[in-house]
Amino acid sequence: MLSSTDHDKLQQIMQENPENEALINRLLTSHQMEISTISHEIRNPLTLVYSTLQLIESQHPEVLTFSHWTELHQDIEYMKFLLEDLSSYNNGERLELTPVSASTYFRRIALSFAASIVDTDIEFVSSIPEDLPEISADPVKLRQAVLNLLRNACDALNKKAPDSQKPVITFSVSLQTDSLHIGVRDNGCGIAPEDQKTIFEPFVTHKPDGTGLGLAITRRIIQAHHGTIAFNSVLHNGTTFTLTLPVQ
Repeated sequence: MLSSTDHDKLQQIMQENPENEALINRLLTSHQMEISTISHEIRNPLTLVYSTLQLIESQHPEVLTFSHWTELHQDIEYMKFLLEDLSSYNNGERLELTPVSASTYFRRIALSFAASIVDTDIEFVSSIPEDLPEISADPVKLRQAVLNLLRNACDALNKKAPDSQKPVITFSVSLQTDSLHIGVRDNGCGIAPEDQKTIFEPFVTHKPDGTGLGLAITRRIIQAHHGTIAFNSVLHNGTTFTLTLPVQ
């Protein structure tokens, strides 16, 4: 699978002349189709295995007390998540663009996320003006990209010492010249300096249950929207991610 650096180099080569672009696009399309086919072929039998486990549990409840039964379930769940993330990464550049009212759209995301953490001690602060312009975006994939960052912020706060300052996530959207700037900031554990160079690389993760594709998916979706993603992080003092999207 291409790393983010490889992907950037391909983009540069594609911009050099139309023949390069056409050839590389054909190669990338073929690559994506192969990954989609493999994911599909794995997902089908995995779903059957999961259904069979549920059937066994219903007919023989005693298996719930067996050693390693819970771990077996967790391993299958992880494989399902991995295949879903792999599919999202593979299809991250395939957009279905539509005009989106930025103010309404991002406020809905903020409300949805706020509802998901209502039972936690995390303070969520959002700043979204009412007069933001319309943008051209894939609403499903852009939502996925933003929620990936918000969930990562939650994870960073969960890793922080319980006696530290109150956990806070700040979500902001603003118009700056001809771009929309979306910020997600937390005062969590931060990203270690040695890990910062690889956070967008596929399958690189420092979470015990992570697939290592979340930020790679987010980056691919934002770049497909002709936008950018940047971050600033200080160990033990929080992280800020900033997305920029062009305005119509």
